[in-house]
Amino acid sequence: MARYLGPKVKLSRRVGVPIADIPKHTARRQLSPPGMHGYRGRRLREYGVRLVEKQKLRYHYNLLEKQFRRTMDEAKRRKGNTGEVLLQLLEARLDNVIRRAGYARTIWQARQFVAHGHVLVNGRKTDRPSFMVRPGDEITMKERLHPVVRDVMESMAGHITPDWLDVNPSALTARVLTEPSAEDVPFDVNLNLVVEFYR
Repeated sequence: MARYLGPKVKLSRRVGVPIADIPKHTARRQLSPPGMHGYRGRRLREYGVRLVEKQKLRYHYNLLEKQFRRTMDEAKRRKGNTGEVLLQLLEARLDNVIRRAGYARTIWQARQFVAHGHVLVNGRKTDRPSFMVRPGDEITMKERLHPVVRDVMESMAGHITPDWLDVNPSALTARVLTEPSAEDVPFDVNLNLVVEFYR
């Protein structure tokens, strides 16, 4: 399957915002445009502005274009504001829940934990990062991964868990309390422009 394997900071520089909450991405000098002197180029047209907003979301959740488009189609089919439904669907992905619980530093690490079979959902091994969690689901990390996860949690001492997740750090379990809302996303993106991009 196609997957971006290049430098991740390059993606943050391309869209002008940190796509991961780690110092490598949030450093001020890392957010200058790509190139030796941060060449800014010409002003973006309407299409370019919408494209950048869409790419911010794609990079933040580590999705391919085909996966993102499929999620967008699902959001259009459901009732409610399309942009908010899209964010709910993206937040409810298993790899993202692992990141929000503080068990992984980045979405790439969370995806690896899930793909390698280290995560249990309601006691069953789930190795699909795109698995959609529902309220009431309990996510558990396998025993052999506990030392790694504890190291990650120590390195992210100030991590804030969203209200829709109930995390038990001692047992390394997380329970989904409610569906995530657009306000719970610690990421600045203009959802109207993302929806307009796919019209």
